[in-house]
Amino acid sequence: MKTGKETILSFSRREFIKQSGLALTVFTLPFPLTKILNDNKMKDNKKYDVIIVGGSYSGLAAGMALGRALKKVLIIDSGKPCNAQTPHSHNFLTQDGKAPSEIATLAKKQVEMYNTITFFNGLTTNGKKTATGFELQVTSGETFQSEKLIFATGIKDEMPNIEGFSECWGISMLHCPYCHGYEVRNEKTGILGNGEHGNELAKLISNWTNDLTLYTNGKSNLTLEQTEKLEKRKIKIVEKEIQQLEHKNGYLHTILFKDGTKTEVKAMYSRNSFEQHCKVPEALGCELNDEGYIKVNPFQETTVDGVYACGDNTTRLRSVANSVSMGTTAGMMASKRMILEQF
Repeated sequence: MKTGKETILSFSRREFIKQSGLALTVFTLPFPLTKILNDNKMKDNKKYDVIIVGGSYSGLAAGMALGRALKKVLIIDSGKPCNAQTPHSHNFLTQDGKAPSEIATLAKKQVEMYNTITFFNGLTTNGKKTATGFELQVTSGETFQSEKLIFATGIKDEMPNIEGFSECWGISMLHCPYCHGYEVRNEKTGILGNGEHGNELAKLISNWTNDLTLYTNGKSNLTLEQTEKLEKRKIKIVEKEIQQLEHKNGYLHTILFKDGTKTEVKAMYSRNSFEQHCKVPEALGCELNDEGYIKVNPFQETTVDGVYACGDNTTRLRSVANSVSMGTTAGMMASKRMILEQF
């Protein structure tokens, strides 16, 4: 019969041998057991209910709606909003006059409070349909899966070949009178445009100022009727080609023409051409409309089942308020559909 001390020693030896054997087993596997566990955890973490591509106003609004619906969400964002150099945002209740970056920072902080939402800093480069939804790839090569997708990726404005234009864009070279027209009301204002687009923009901007000139930057393509109507409203038409926009920190003060002459101006409007900032929606089969925006229905659904789009990539009505509205709609509709499908 073993004494108590012998029993304890015997038990300790057996336990030591048992634990040593388990440890040796781990080291004899093709790769460590810890790696298997970590990989499985990473795979689980890369599966989401919804992935939102684009983390600015519309994407954050969609994220908040989904977070409040208890959905597991990944927001992928490269941190390059199209209004990065715009000093102030307007026509947005409770946020009028604030810097866009200030609004976005507060919005992200509020969305981060929902613990089912994860942020990933990166650029989405590829996407494909899968048996259970979709898979997206980012520049690092990492992939993420989800049941639904929301693209809030905005657009990329194409700048004309005029020195100083890009530096003034969003500051004193404007795209929307409802966003910025009040601040330059009654000022000496220019329109950069020609033909039908120039005519329509000149008619619209005449609401904010009587000191208005249409700069066609070359021979006018206006019809005789359009020309006569603009001149009747005392809107001047200048066909000289523009060499440079002179400014101070993005604020216009002078237009320099190629013939060497100059004229003063406080603000200008331009309706630029653009391209989709992200090509993945098209690669997945999302259709664009005639203007180049992603086609969506009133629920922000694209032409591809399970894919939503919201914000500037879907409409010419470019404002922070409108982007937030569409993002909220996309998040609500995506979550509602998932809830009903899983019921």
